[in-house]
Amino acid sequence: MASATRPTLSFLCAHPAHFIALGFSAGLAPFAPGTVGTLVALPIAWGLFAVGSDPFFIAVTVALFVAGTWASHVTGRDLGVADDGAIVIDEVAAFLLVLFFTGTDPLRQACAFVLFRIFDIAKPPPIGYVDATLKGGVGVMFDDVLAAAYTLLVLAIFQRLFA
Repeated sequence: MASATRPTLSFLCAHPAHFIALGFSAGLAPFAPGTVGTLVALPIAWGLFAVGSDPFFIAVTVALFVAGTWASHVTGRDLGVADDGAIVIDEVAAFLLVLFFTGTDPLRQACAFVLFRIFDIAKPPPIGYVDATLKGGVGVMFDDVLAAAYTLLVLAIFQRLFA
């Protein structure tokens, strides 16, 4: 769902929550902001992998989920739409979770990206139900956690069957 007017650069900079919720500006993309937001997770993950600390990677991901929950709530309220399409921190944080488990292999990351986008867009049960019923920042973030879980499940099945 989208607000009547698209968020602007001025809106992005008006409040720290807007900057976070709009995925550090990815949500301003004129086409497929959710996909652009998902892509934002890649350089963040590459930096976190370079640090080489799993606890740090997890801490940053959890911090983004917490900040994203707050920021999505504030930004949704300010836009007048709880889960505006420009709010993409949910994609960033959830795909970071996926990338933690896929590791640094580019092929695995690419497969994970495609699967995550399919699940996030198609919203198979119970993702669609959660998206429609759970409101506020928690609702914005949680449906993408489910898309991440589906992605990881499919990757695990593929790994088990074909590796």
